Formats: sequence, structure tokens, C-alpha cells
Amino acid sequence: MMRAEAGAAANTIAAYGTDLRLASELLGGRLGEAGASELERLGAEWQPLLRATVARKSAALRRFFAFLADEGLRKDDPGAALPRPGTARALPKVLSTADVDRMFEAIAARIARVPADPLDLRLSALIELLYGSGLRATELVSLPRNAVAPDRPYLILKGKGGRERLVPISDRARAAVAAWREHVAEGRPWLFPSGKGHLSRVRLYQLVRALAAEAGIPPDRVSPHVLRHAFATHLLEGGADLRALQAMLGHADIATTEIYTHVDSRRLVELVNQRHPLGEALARK
Repeated sequence: MMRAEAGAAANTIAAYGTDLRLASELLGGRLGEAGASELERLGAEWQPLLRATVARKSAALRRFFAFLADEGLRKDDPGAALPRPGTARALPKVLSTADVDRMFEAIAARIARVPADPLDLRLSALIELLYGSGLRATELVSLPRNAVAPDRPYLILKGKGGRERLVPISDRARAAVAAWREHVAEGRPWLFPSGKGHLSRVRLYQLVRALAAEAGIPPDRVSPHVLRHAFATHLLEGGADLRALQAMLGHADIATTEIYTHVDSRRLVELVNQRHPLGEALARK
């Protein structure tokens, strides 16, 4: 049902499956028959966990019990007994434009080496697409070999929930992809092949962190998703329209995109405190 009717992504289905199995183990394998008291006991077991984790587990179980009720496999739906912790949305980690510049300078220094290493060209293409187009890690590593056309400044992606969106591709990114693609055999289906498949998200994460360290940035501040956040934040700081940003990021709900307005507001407050004449006067006092 999650795949066919809700259009859930494979990662979502896997996460829901894990949550259901763990909950079933805690209830002695009787999850499908659980009542309100058993679900309250589950909620108590989850208390030490992060609120976001509890919210996800509760959502998975509520969906499960609603399915059982809809299919006539249960006469009641005890999902209301599950905790609703409310998720306080944290501000995303943000890289400054100077940080991003240092990462690209490190890549340029690699590419300038003789003889050139094709893997440096791959890294250049990966980072250009992460920061220049805001791709999700899964979307990036699974790009088909010819997804980025040299004469087309965009590509059409199918992201979360099977939703399609148009993603702009900069001239720089297209040039970086073209340079790397020369080293990808014609018969390979993926732009970033690895073994019999494509580059893994874990390997992408490792490459990004290693580059950050090389650029003098603490690696724990950088990840593929942080570069996606940087893409969004820097576009907004440059005057991008929030609705356009929502479309480029592939957010189903504008509320998800609005978090970047909070990031931008924080930057503006810092700017006023540091640069405004009244801010300087208060600092002297």
C-alpha cells in the first residue's frame, strides 16, 4: 500500500518496516493485536529517544493501524494512543560562501595536478551538482549517464514520493559533468558508476567530508545534505523567490522551505548587530 497508493520512497518504506519490526519485538510479536494500553507502553519505552525519532515511529504505527482498520482486519484503530511529541525543527547547518569557495579551490588544485586523476573530475562534478543544483544525495548518485545534456540547462528528476521537478544545471556544472563523463564507458548506465551499480550515498558522504578536511573546514560541519542547504540558503540570500526555491528543492510543502527564511533572518540579525552604527555603539558600551 505504501508503495502503490502512497507513492512512498524506498527509504521511507525501509524505515517504516524497521520501526514496525522493532515495535513488534517489544510487544512479543503481537503488534497487529495491540490495544491502547500496549501502545502506551511502547510510548514509554521510546521516552529516551529523540522527539523526531518518536514522531517517526508513531507515524509508522499510526499508518499501520489505519491500514488494518481500512482493510477490515481490525474493528478499531488504537493509533490515537501513540505519542505525538511534536517535532521542533532545528535550523540546518549552514556553510558560508567563503567555506564553499575553499572547497572549490581544493578541487581546482587537484584538477591542476599532472597527470590528472579522473576521480578528481568525478569529485568536481559531484560537488558542482550538490551545491549548484541542490540535489539530494540519492538523486545525485543515481543519475543516469546522459541525464545532464550539454545543450540543456536543466534536468527533470523524480524525487520523494515520485514527484517530478525541474532542476537548473549551471554552465559550470554541465562543463564539470562533461569532463567527467569522458571517463565513463558508453555502456555504463550511471553517471557515477561503482562496481556493478552506482556510487553509494555512504561513499559520497565520505568524499565530501574528506574534501572539507582538505579545505580546512571541520568535516563534521559538512555533508551532502549540508551542501544542499547551502544551495538553498545562498540562493535565498541572493534574492531568490521562496516558491521558486520550493520547486527547485522538490518540497511538497512550502513550510519545509520556509525554514531557510529563519536561517536568512538569523544572518540578517547578526549583520545588523555587527555592522549597524547603533550595534557598534552598544558594543562599545
